[in-house]
Amino acid sequence: MPGDVQMSDDAQAADDWVLITAPDGFSFMVKRKVALISGTLRNMLSTESNFREAIQSQCDIPDTRAAVVEKLCEYMAYKAQYENTPPKEEIPDFTERIPPELALEL
Repeated sequence: MPGDVQMSDDAQAADDWVLITAPDGFSFMVKRKVALISGTLRNMLSTESNFREAIQSQCDIPDTRAAVVEKLCEYMAYKAQYENTPPKEEIPDFTERIPPELALEL
């Protein structure tokens, strides 16, 4: 249509969502930008890789309980939120958000 704005691939990728699933049936939707904080997920979602995860925008995390995957997603969002924080600004400590029963699994 005339007047429609075409988004570049980079702009579309920034607005994409990724589905991260745990083996016990729980799924978590996170922005692609947040998922790319993890090196493992970044490799899985790389468009150059032709992995199934990159094509479907879905990552299965095997052998990990949903509670741990949820904390992983929370940590990636935390990192994305504070990655460009100036050095003098105080950043809250993420370890305070980790319940003791999950600490060893993380």
